[in-house]
Amino acid sequence: MIEIATWNINSVRLRIDQVERFLTQEKPDVLCLQEIKCAENLFPREMFERLGYGHMAVSGQKGYHGVAIVSRLPLRETGREDWQANGEARHVGVEILGHDLFLDNVYIPAGGDVPDREANPKFGQKLDFLERMTRWSEGLDRPTLLVGDFNIAPLECDVYDHKALLKVVSHTPVEVEALGRLAAAHDWVDLGRKHIPAPERNYSWWSYRSYWRAKDQGRRLDHMWASPEVAARSQGHRFVEETRRWEQPSDHIPLITGFAA
Repeated sequence: MIEIATWNINSVRLRIDQVERFLTQEKPDVLCLQEIKCAENLFPREMFERLGYGHMAVSGQKGYHGVAIVSRLPLRETGREDWQANGEARHVGVEILGHDLFLDNVYIPAGGDVPDREANPKFGQKLDFLERMTRWSEGLDRPTLLVGDFNIAPLECDVYDHKALLKVVSHTPVEVEALGRLAAAHDWVDLGRKHIPAPERNYSWWSYRSYWRAKDQGRRLDHMWASPEVAARSQGHRFVEETRRWEQPSDHIPLITGFAA
């Protein structure tokens, strides 16, 4: 079995100790990171190499966004899509060699605070990003795992208060509908809900602005989706919530799925 993890780290250099602790403790074969917030030449390769993750695909930029894949297993980079059409580093794809598996790591835009395309251009950019991803998904003809911070909690049980969040970006009907179109474009299987069925609690993000452990005001913003043939190989899915209690944590937690090799 191989295990693949995804984690919005919210600055890989700031939280390098947490990443090392996670890799030492959980030992996934592959880790996908979002919001690395550094240019490619500043990515902390030495730590990953020291722990045996010597294969890397990094798409970064100074101070914002950025995604990376680090792996014990050999990789071949397959592309970097610009689904926001503005040059931001939000996607990198690889083939995991010898395992008949393609892996795409994505950081979908948050979309600002106002769920209105006219009043808030960032919200429109998010919807356009999803539309471009949908067109890409329609053309996929290879066994693919799509992971990352989608910045959308689609199900009522994916947020702490469905009614209260219906007009809050990340859980609005228009975003959920757009994500649904993306899911249908490739018959993607949501592994988080395959292995942890609704309505079981399955949050991956808690705001820094609320005392999350007391109120548990979480949302399921991070996802691992698989082509049907890849989903059939999945053998378990878990989230590592303890990382949210570590010192100076990311506001997201890692997800890990195992697959038959």
